[in-house]
Amino acid sequence: MHRLAVITSYFPIREQPYRGHSAYQTLQKLRARMEIEVFYPLAVYPRWLRPKNFPYLRSDVNYSPAEIHTQYIEYPALPLLSRPFNGLVCGRHLSQQVERFKPHLILNYFIYPEGYAALLIGKTLGVPVILGAIGSDVNRIPDWPTRWLTQKALREASFVLTVSDHLRLEAIRLGASPELTRTVRNGCDTSIFHLADRPAARAELGLDPGSSIIVFVGWLSPTKGLRELVDAVISLIPSHPNLQLFCIGEGHLRPELEARAAREGFARNLCFPGPGSSLQVAQWLAASDVFCLPSYAEGSPNALIEALSCGRPVVATSVGGIPELVNANNGILVPPRESGALAEALRSALARRWDEAGIAKAVARGWDQVADDTYQLCLDALNTVNRVVGEHA
Repeated sequence: MHRLAVITSYFPIREQPYRGHSAYQTLQKLRARMEIEVFYPLAVYPRWLRPKNFPYLRSDVNYSPAEIHTQYIEYPALPLLSRPFNGLVCGRHLSQQVERFKPHLILNYFIYPEGYAALLIGKTLGVPVILGAIGSDVNRIPDWPTRWLTQKALREASFVLTVSDHLRLEAIRLGASPELTRTVRNGCDTSIFHLADRPAARAELGLDPGSSIIVFVGWLSPTKGLRELVDAVISLIPSHPNLQLFCIGEGHLRPELEARAAREGFARNLCFPGPGSSLQVAQWLAASDVFCLPSYAEGSPNALIEALSCGRPVVATSVGGIPELVNANNGILVPPRESGALAEALRSALARRWDEAGIAKAVARGWDQVADDTYQLCLDALNTVNRVVGEHA
Protein backbone atom coordinates (compact mmCIF):
# COMPACT_ATOMS: atom_id res chain seq x y z
CA MET A 1 0.00 0.00 0.00
CA HIS A 2 1.37 3.40 -0.99
CA ARG A 3 2.10 5.92 1.74
CA LEU A 4 0.63 9.38 1.13
CA ALA A 5 1.81 12.40 3.12
CA VAL A 6 -0.70 15.26 3.09
CA ILE A 7 0.71 18.71 3.88
CA THR A 8 -2.04 21.27 4.43
CA SER A 9 -3.67 23.75 6.79
CA TYR A 10 -6.98 23.12 5.04
CA PHE A 11 -8.05 20.54 7.62
CA PRO A 12 -9.90 20.35 10.95
CA ILE A 13 -8.41 21.81 14.11
CA ARG A 14 -9.90 21.58 17.60
CA GLU A 15 -11.02 25.22 17.45
CA GLN A 16 -12.58 24.78 13.97
CA PRO A 17 -13.67 21.13 13.62
CA TYR A 18 -15.41 21.77 10.27
CA ARG A 19 -12.39 23.45 8.65
CA GLY A 20 -11.15 21.74 5.47
CA HIS A 21 -14.27 19.60 5.26
CA SER A 22 -13.74 18.52 1.64
CA ALA A 23 -10.12 17.45 2.23
CA TYR A 24 -11.09 15.53 5.36
CA GLN A 25 -13.97 13.70 3.65
CA THR A 26 -11.84 12.83 0.61
CA LEU A 27 -8.99 11.45 2.72
CA GLN A 28 -11.40 9.43 4.85
CA LYS A 29 -12.48 7.57 1.71
CA LEU A 30 -8.95 7.43 0.28
CA ARG A 31 -7.40 5.77 3.34
CA ALA A 32 -8.92 2.42 2.32
CA ARG A 33 -6.43 2.44 -0.58
CA MET A 34 -3.45 4.32 0.85
CA GLU A 35 -1.67 4.74 4.17
CA ILE A 36 -2.24 8.41 4.97
CA GLU A 37 -0.69 10.83 7.43
CA VAL A 38 -1.58 14.52 7.54
CA PHE A 39 1.02 17.14 8.48
CA TYR A 40 -0.66 20.42 9.45
CA PRO A 41 1.72 23.43 9.65
CA LEU A 42 0.66 25.97 12.26
CA ALA A 43 2.03 29.50 11.98
CA VAL A 44 2.83 30.81 15.47
CA TYR A 45 3.00 34.57 15.99
CA PRO A 46 4.68 36.33 18.93
CA ARG A 47 2.49 37.79 21.66
CA TRP A 48 3.76 41.27 20.94
CA LEU A 49 2.90 41.14 17.20
CA ARG A 50 -0.34 39.40 16.32
CA PRO A 51 -2.10 39.43 12.90
CA LYS A 52 -4.70 42.15 12.43
CA ASN A 53 -6.42 40.95 9.25
CA PHE A 54 -7.74 37.69 10.73
CA PRO A 55 -8.55 36.35 14.22
CA TYR A 56 -5.54 34.45 15.56
CA LEU A 57 -5.72 31.74 18.19
CA ARG A 58 -2.90 29.33 18.96
CA SER A 59 -4.24 25.87 18.15
CA ASP A 60 -4.02 22.69 20.19
CA VAL A 61 -1.17 20.58 18.75
CA ASN A 62 -2.40 17.47 20.61
CA TYR A 63 -5.69 17.33 18.71
CA SER A 64 -6.31 14.79 15.96
CA PRO A 65 -9.56 14.36 13.99
CA ALA A 66 -11.21 10.96 13.99
CA GLU A 67 -9.78 8.20 11.81
CA ILE A 68 -6.93 10.17 10.19
CA HIS A 69 -3.64 10.49 12.04
CA THR A 70 -2.64 14.16 11.98
CA GLN A 71 0.46 15.93 13.25
CA TYR A 72 0.13 19.62 14.05
CA ILE A 73 3.57 21.21 13.70
CA GLU A 74 4.29 24.80 14.69
CA TYR A 75 6.62 27.16 12.85
CA PRO A 76 7.46 30.80 13.68
CA ALA A 77 5.96 33.63 11.64
CA LEU A 78 5.46 37.39 11.71
CA PRO A 79 2.42 39.17 10.25
CA LEU A 80 3.23 40.31 6.68
CA LEU A 81 6.99 40.52 7.35
CA SER A 82 7.73 36.79 7.18
CA ARG A 83 5.29 35.99 4.36
CA PRO A 84 8.01 35.65 1.64
CA PHE A 85 9.87 33.17 3.86
CA ASN A 86 6.96 31.21 5.33
CA GLY A 87 7.16 28.46 2.72
CA LEU A 88 10.85 27.87 3.37
CA VAL A 89 10.51 27.99 7.18
CA CYS A 90 7.41 25.82 7.10
CA GLY A 91 9.23 23.20 5.00
CA ARG A 92 12.19 23.09 7.37
CA HIS A 93 9.97 22.53 10.39
CA LEU A 94 7.97 19.77 8.70
CA SER A 95 10.76 17.95 6.87
CA GLN A 96 11.93 15.65 9.67
CA GLN A 97 8.44 14.37 10.52
CA VAL A 98 7.51 13.86 6.87
CA GLU A 99 10.80 12.07 6.14
CA ARG A 100 10.19 9.75 9.10
CA PHE A 101 6.87 8.71 7.53
CA LYS A 102 8.74 7.65 4.31
CA PRO A 103 6.00 8.68 1.87
CA HIS A 104 5.81 7.49 -1.72
CA LEU A 105 4.22 10.81 -2.70
CA ILE A 106 2.96 14.06 -1.20
CA LEU A 107 -0.46 15.68 -1.63
CA ASN A 108 -1.12 19.29 -0.69
CA TYR A 109 -4.17 21.52 -0.36
CA PHE A 110 -3.44 25.28 -0.51
CA ILE A 111 -0.55 26.42 -2.70
CA TYR A 112 1.40 28.90 -0.56
CA PRO A 113 3.04 28.53 1.87
CA GLU A 114 2.19 24.86 2.47
CA GLY A 115 2.39 23.77 -1.16
CA TYR A 116 5.75 25.46 -1.57
CA ALA A 117 6.96 23.67 1.58
CA ALA A 118 5.66 20.37 0.20
CA LEU A 119 7.70 20.85 -2.97
CA LEU A 120 10.89 21.50 -1.00
CA ILE A 121 10.33 18.32 1.00
CA GLY A 122 9.41 16.33 -2.10
CA LYS A 123 12.62 17.33 -3.83
CA THR A 124 14.67 16.25 -0.81
CA LEU A 125 12.90 12.87 -0.62
CA GLY A 126 12.74 12.36 -4.40
CA VAL A 127 8.96 11.80 -4.43
CA PRO A 128 6.25 13.39 -6.60
CA VAL A 129 4.19 16.26 -5.22
CA ILE A 130 0.58 17.04 -6.14
CA LEU A 131 -0.43 20.62 -5.33
CA GLY A 132 -4.13 21.27 -4.68
CA ALA A 133 -5.66 24.69 -5.37
CA ILE A 134 -8.88 25.22 -3.41
CA GLY A 135 -9.81 28.81 -4.28
CA SER A 136 -8.44 31.73 -2.27
CA ASP A 137 -4.85 30.51 -2.70
CA VAL A 138 -5.17 31.26 -6.43
CA ASN A 139 -8.02 33.79 -6.54
CA ARG A 140 -6.79 36.16 -3.82
CA ILE A 141 -2.98 36.26 -3.84
CA PRO A 142 -2.13 39.11 -1.43
CA ASP A 143 1.19 40.51 -2.78
CA TRP A 144 3.83 40.11 -5.48
CA PRO A 145 6.27 37.93 -3.42
CA THR A 146 3.45 35.47 -2.70
CA ARG A 147 2.43 35.56 -6.37
CA TRP A 148 5.99 34.83 -7.51
CA LEU A 149 6.33 31.92 -5.06
CA THR A 150 2.88 30.58 -5.99
CA GLN A 151 3.81 30.66 -9.67
CA LYS A 152 7.11 28.91 -8.95
CA ALA A 153 5.33 26.18 -7.01
CA LEU A 154 2.72 25.65 -9.74
CA ARG A 155 5.44 25.36 -12.40
CA GLU A 156 7.41 22.77 -10.43
CA ALA A 157 4.57 20.54 -9.24
CA SER A 158 4.32 16.94 -10.48
CA PHE A 159 0.58 17.53 -10.91
CA VAL A 160 -1.83 20.31 -9.96
CA LEU A 161 -5.31 19.47 -8.67
CA THR A 162 -8.05 22.10 -8.83
CA VAL A 163 -11.64 21.91 -7.59
CA SER A 164 -13.17 23.69 -10.61
CA ASP A 165 -12.40 24.33 -14.27
CA HIS A 166 -12.22 28.05 -13.48
CA LEU A 167 -9.44 27.39 -10.98
CA ARG A 168 -7.71 25.11 -13.47
CA LEU A 169 -7.53 27.93 -16.00
CA GLU A 170 -6.29 30.33 -13.31
CA ALA A 171 -3.57 27.87 -12.26
CA ILE A 172 -2.48 27.46 -15.88
CA ARG A 173 -2.43 31.23 -16.31
CA LEU A 174 -0.10 31.42 -13.31
CA GLY A 175 2.29 28.87 -14.80
CA ALA A 176 0.95 25.37 -14.18
CA SER A 177 1.37 22.89 -17.04
CA PRO A 178 -1.97 22.34 -18.87
CA GLU A 179 -1.11 18.65 -19.31
CA LEU A 180 -0.41 18.22 -15.61
CA THR A 181 -3.36 20.20 -14.24
CA ARG A 182 -6.60 18.35 -13.56
CA THR A 183 -10.00 19.27 -12.14
CA VAL A 184 -11.36 17.09 -9.33
CA ARG A 185 -14.70 18.53 -8.31
CA ASN A 186 -15.93 18.35 -4.74
CA GLY A 187 -18.87 16.22 -3.67
CA CYS A 188 -20.91 15.68 -0.54
CA ASP A 189 -22.20 12.92 1.71
CA THR A 190 -25.31 11.91 -0.25
CA SER A 191 -26.52 9.78 2.68
CA ILE A 192 -26.95 13.05 4.63
CA PHE A 193 -27.57 15.66 1.93
CA HIS A 194 -30.63 14.60 -0.05
CA LEU A 195 -34.19 15.73 -0.69
CA ALA A 196 -36.12 15.83 2.60
CA ASP A 197 -39.49 17.01 3.85
CA ARG A 198 -39.58 20.79 4.44
CA PRO A 199 -42.48 20.92 6.94
CA ALA A 200 -40.91 18.15 9.04
CA ALA A 201 -37.55 19.91 9.11
CA ARG A 202 -39.18 23.18 10.16
CA ALA A 203 -41.12 21.45 12.91
CA GLU A 204 -37.92 19.88 14.28
CA LEU A 205 -36.15 23.25 14.24
CA GLY A 206 -39.12 25.08 15.77
CA LEU A 207 -39.57 27.33 12.73
CA ASP A 208 -42.74 29.00 11.48
CA PRO A 209 -44.21 26.72 8.77
CA GLY A 210 -45.46 29.80 6.89
CA SER A 211 -42.15 31.68 6.74
CA SER A 212 -40.08 32.28 3.62
CA ILE A 213 -36.65 31.02 4.64
CA ILE A 214 -33.27 31.81 3.08
CA VAL A 215 -30.24 29.91 4.37
CA PHE A 216 -26.55 30.77 4.09
CA VAL A 217 -23.86 28.28 5.18
CA GLY A 218 -20.22 29.23 5.49
CA TRP A 219 -17.62 31.40 7.16
CA LEU A 220 -19.11 34.70 8.31
CA SER A 221 -16.81 37.21 6.66
CA PRO A 222 -17.17 40.20 4.30
CA THR A 223 -15.80 38.25 1.31
CA LYS A 224 -18.79 35.91 1.52
CA GLY A 225 -21.01 38.87 0.56
CA LEU A 226 -22.94 38.83 3.82
CA ARG A 227 -23.26 42.59 4.13
CA GLU A 228 -24.89 42.64 0.68
CA LEU A 229 -27.08 39.69 1.64
CA VAL A 230 -28.31 41.45 4.78
CA ASP A 231 -28.97 44.61 2.71
CA ALA A 232 -30.97 42.55 0.21
CA VAL A 233 -33.03 40.78 2.86
CA ILE A 234 -33.82 44.01 4.71
CA SER A 235 -35.03 45.56 1.44
CA LEU A 236 -37.39 42.58 0.90
CA ILE A 237 -38.93 42.49 4.39
CA PRO A 238 -41.60 45.20 3.70
CA SER A 239 -43.06 43.03 0.93
CA HIS A 240 -42.18 39.72 2.65
CA PRO A 241 -42.86 40.29 6.37
CA ASN A 242 -42.42 36.58 7.14
CA LEU A 243 -39.00 36.43 5.46
CA GLN A 244 -36.19 35.00 7.57
CA LEU A 245 -32.47 34.67 6.86
CA PHE A 246 -30.48 32.06 8.79
CA CYS A 247 -26.68 32.32 8.54
CA ILE A 248 -25.16 29.00 9.61
CA GLY A 249 -21.52 29.24 10.56
CA GLU A 250 -19.01 31.24 12.56
CA GLY A 251 -16.68 34.13 11.82
CA HIS A 252 -15.56 37.57 12.85
CA LEU A 253 -18.40 39.36 10.99
CA ARG A 254 -21.12 37.84 13.16
CA PRO A 255 -21.13 40.51 15.94
CA GLU A 256 -21.45 43.30 13.37
CA LEU A 257 -24.37 41.62 11.59
CA GLU A 258 -26.15 40.74 14.84
CA ALA A 259 -25.75 44.33 16.08
CA ARG A 260 -27.20 45.68 12.85
CA ALA A 261 -30.18 43.33 13.00
CA ALA A 262 -30.92 44.42 16.57
CA ARG A 263 -30.37 48.12 15.85
CA GLU A 264 -32.74 48.16 12.87
CA GLY A 265 -35.39 46.00 14.52
CA PHE A 266 -34.90 42.89 12.38
CA ALA A 267 -33.58 40.46 14.99
CA ARG A 268 -36.51 38.13 14.25
CA ASN A 269 -35.75 38.17 10.52
CA LEU A 270 -31.94 37.89 10.64
CA CYS A 271 -30.76 34.91 12.68
CA PHE A 272 -27.30 33.46 13.42
CA PRO A 273 -27.60 29.94 14.88
CA GLY A 274 -23.83 29.33 14.79
CA PRO A 275 -21.91 26.43 13.22
CA GLY A 276 -23.42 22.97 12.87
CA SER A 277 -22.58 19.37 12.06
CA SER A 278 -23.35 17.94 8.63
CA LEU A 279 -26.63 16.52 9.96
CA GLN A 280 -27.61 19.90 11.37
CA VAL A 281 -26.69 21.74 8.16
CA ALA A 282 -28.75 19.24 6.14
CA GLN A 283 -31.71 19.94 8.41
CA TRP A 284 -31.40 23.71 7.88
CA LEU A 285 -31.18 23.19 4.12
CA ALA A 286 -34.26 20.95 4.18
CA ALA A 287 -36.14 23.69 6.05
CA SER A 288 -35.16 26.39 3.55
CA ASP A 289 -36.90 27.75 0.48
CA VAL A 290 -33.70 29.13 -1.07
CA PHE A 291 -29.99 28.77 -0.39
CA CYS A 292 -27.88 31.90 -0.96
CA LEU A 293 -24.11 32.23 -1.44
CA PRO A 294 -23.18 35.79 -2.55
CA SER A 295 -19.37 35.38 -2.32
CA TYR A 296 -16.84 37.66 -3.98
CA ALA A 297 -14.71 34.64 -5.00
CA GLU A 298 -15.05 30.86 -4.73
CA GLY A 299 -13.46 27.62 -5.82
CA SER A 300 -16.09 24.88 -5.79
CA PRO A 301 -18.14 25.60 -2.66
CA ASN A 302 -19.20 22.56 -0.68
CA ALA A 303 -22.18 24.30 0.88
CA LEU A 304 -23.63 25.02 -2.55
CA ILE A 305 -23.18 21.39 -3.65
CA GLU A 306 -24.88 20.26 -0.44
CA ALA A 307 -27.81 22.63 -1.00
CA LEU A 308 -28.35 21.39 -4.55
CA SER A 309 -28.13 17.78 -3.35
CA CYS A 310 -30.95 18.64 -0.93
CA GLY A 311 -33.02 19.86 -3.88
CA ARG A 312 -32.97 23.49 -2.86
CA PRO A 313 -32.65 26.24 -5.49
CA VAL A 314 -29.73 28.62 -5.06
CA VAL A 315 -29.08 32.30 -5.57
CA ALA A 316 -25.35 32.86 -5.92
CA THR A 317 -22.77 35.12 -7.49
CA SER A 318 -21.25 34.29 -10.86
CA VAL A 319 -17.70 33.85 -9.55
CA GLY A 320 -15.12 31.06 -9.61
CA GLY A 321 -16.55 27.59 -10.12
CA ILE A 322 -20.12 28.53 -9.17
CA PRO A 323 -21.35 28.90 -12.80
CA GLU A 324 -20.18 25.31 -13.38
CA LEU A 325 -22.75 24.18 -10.80
CA VAL A 326 -25.68 26.60 -11.21
CA ASN A 327 -27.96 26.81 -14.25
CA ALA A 328 -31.45 28.02 -15.10
CA ASN A 329 -32.98 24.80 -13.73
CA ASN A 330 -31.51 25.04 -10.25
CA GLY A 331 -30.84 28.68 -9.46
CA ILE A 332 -30.11 32.27 -10.35
CA LEU A 333 -26.70 33.93 -10.76
CA VAL A 334 -25.99 37.58 -9.99
CA PRO A 335 -22.87 39.80 -10.08
CA PRO A 336 -20.93 40.04 -6.81
CA ARG A 337 -21.21 43.08 -4.51
CA GLU A 338 -24.61 44.17 -5.91
CA SER A 339 -27.25 44.01 -3.18
CA GLY A 340 -30.00 45.31 -5.51
CA ALA A 341 -29.50 42.53 -8.04
CA LEU A 342 -29.27 40.04 -5.18
CA ALA A 343 -32.59 41.23 -3.76
CA GLU A 344 -34.34 40.86 -7.11
CA ALA A 345 -32.89 37.36 -7.61
CA LEU A 346 -34.06 36.31 -4.15
CA ARG A 347 -37.52 37.76 -4.86
CA SER A 348 -37.73 35.75 -8.09
CA ALA A 349 -36.42 32.56 -6.50
CA LEU A 350 -38.94 32.73 -3.65
CA ALA A 351 -41.81 33.27 -6.10
CA ARG A 352 -40.91 30.45 -8.50
CA ARG A 353 -42.04 26.83 -8.28
CA TRP A 354 -38.86 24.72 -8.59
CA ASP A 355 -38.48 21.07 -9.55
CA GLU A 356 -36.74 20.17 -6.31
CA ALA A 357 -36.56 16.45 -7.06
CA GLY A 358 -34.93 17.25 -10.40
CA ILE A 359 -32.43 19.58 -8.72
CA ALA A 360 -31.40 16.89 -6.23
CA LYS A 361 -31.15 14.16 -8.87
CA ALA A 362 -28.89 16.23 -11.15
CA VAL A 363 -26.24 16.67 -8.44
CA ALA A 364 -25.25 13.24 -7.17
CA ARG A 365 -21.50 13.17 -6.58
CA GLY A 366 -20.36 11.53 -3.37
CA TRP A 367 -16.99 11.56 -1.63
CA ASP A 368 -16.29 8.05 -2.97
CA GLN A 369 -16.16 9.51 -6.47
CA VAL A 370 -13.93 12.39 -5.34
CA ALA A 371 -11.60 9.87 -3.69
CA ASP A 372 -11.58 7.74 -6.88
CA ASP A 373 -10.48 10.73 -8.97
CA THR A 374 -7.87 11.77 -6.40
CA TYR A 375 -6.49 8.24 -6.19
CA GLN A 376 -6.17 8.05 -9.97
CA LEU A 377 -4.25 11.33 -9.92
CA CYS A 378 -1.91 9.89 -7.28
CA LEU A 379 -1.31 6.79 -9.43
CA ASP A 380 -0.65 8.96 -12.49
CA ALA A 381 1.90 11.00 -10.52
CA LEU A 382 3.66 7.85 -9.34
CA ASN A 383 3.63 6.30 -12.82
CA THR A 384 5.02 9.49 -14.37
CA VAL A 385 7.95 9.53 -11.95
CA ASN A 386 8.59 5.81 -12.41
CA ARG A 387 8.55 6.24 -16.19
CA VAL A 388 11.04 9.13 -16.03
CA VAL A 389 13.31 7.11 -13.74
CA GLY A 390 13.13 4.18 -16.13
CA GLU A 391 14.03 6.35 -19.10
CA HIS A 392 17.15 7.61 -17.31
CA ALA A 393 18.22 4.21 -15.96
